Amino acid sequence: MLQFDLFLIGGLVIFVLALPAIASAVTDRRSPRVAAVVLILAGGMIAYAVAMKPGGYSISDVPDAAMRVVAYFIR
Repeated sequence: MLQFDLFLIGGLVIFVLALPAIASAVTDRRSPRVAAVVLILAGGMIAYAVAMKPGGYSISDVPDAAMRVVAYFIR
């Protein structure tokens, strides 16, 4: 199911990209409001993908899902 793969990988990418924003805000002694909202969005995307895909995802399924998403955008 490519739709759920897109949500999973998209959520993981957004999650990873939000981490430097949180680190920057914390080191500058600012509250990471926007980064926190982005993390919640990413977590929601990941949770949706795991909950809606029949059988769910395991950690070992993530690389396969990533390759399916990359292959979808390449072709």
